[in-house]
Amino acid sequence: MSSASRYTYLGPEGTFTEAALRTLPEAATRELVPMVSVPAALDAVRGGEAAAALVPIENSVEGGITTTLDELAFGPPLMIYREVLLPIAFALLVRPGTALPDVKTVTGHPAAQAQVRQWLSEHLPNAAWESSASNADGARLVQEGRYDGAFAGEFAAPTYGLVPLATDIHDASNATTRFVLVGRPARLAAPTGADKTTAVFWLRDNHPGALLDLLQEFAVRGVNLMRIESRPTGEGLGQYCFSVDADGHLTDRRVGESLMGLHRRCLRVRFLGSYPRAGGEVSVPPRGAGDAEFNDATDWLNRALDGRV
Repeated sequence: MSSASRYTYLGPEGTFTEAALRTLPEAATRELVPMVSVPAALDAVRGGEAAAALVPIENSVEGGITTTLDELAFGPPLMIYREVLLPIAFALLVRPGTALPDVKTVTGHPAAQAQVRQWLSEHLPNAAWESSASNADGARLVQEGRYDGAFAGEFAAPTYGLVPLATDIHDASNATTRFVLVGRPARLAAPTGADKTTAVFWLRDNHPGALLDLLQEFAVRGVNLMRIESRPTGEGLGQYCFSVDADGHLTDRRVGESLMGLHRRCLRVRFLGSYPRAGGEVSVPPRGAGDAEFNDATDWLNRALDGRV
């Protein structure tokens, strides 16, 4: 298949990322290529080897996936085109014939550890944990005999010749991971009315209230921020940029003018896309923040300039 029909994802086969990708209708007609890391999946898109990549960006237990956030903030520009939410429950995968007392070493992605910590303390308090590149990669390492058990999706067991010793493992109820489909920058799709906008901004200078000043750009226009996270810029202690998800589409007046305000006042703003929200929850702006009110205010200003008020 050509690169236009190829999607990459955080591999190897059997990851939750692959499971999330396969929920997209277009995945049935694409070549799905596992990559060893989030940067590798995204670099394949940047290099024209794939049309898009699906990568994890946030989970409901540990928050943002820092590798993805940093790649999108600091790497060559990419754009988010859609998101996928996947409920997460782990299974403890072992080689056939392994009993629970035999499990002395376990592995999984670092984000998984926080989601199974309580279960581990109750059932395997003496097991040693070592992180792997992904949950499926942990399953592969168990297959090779390097660890006794791996926390991964139950669906990964047949791929690696393993069996689930325990299933439906999750310390937090309703644990969910959010994934984003990322491609090269292009013209925005039309708004759906149930959209989300992602951007990253850098402070021009660090003074008391600097972040508050910039967040007011959203607040005074009635834009709800659904996520905000700070990430170090690598330029020294105390130097941070901020990644945000805002409710709405760039073409919504309240969202567009908020980002224009940031652009005027920030050292730098990187727009990462406006895309449909998973679940389709319609964006309802507060009173006075809808496009009709913005347009009415613009008309009023024009009448005032013409002496017609």
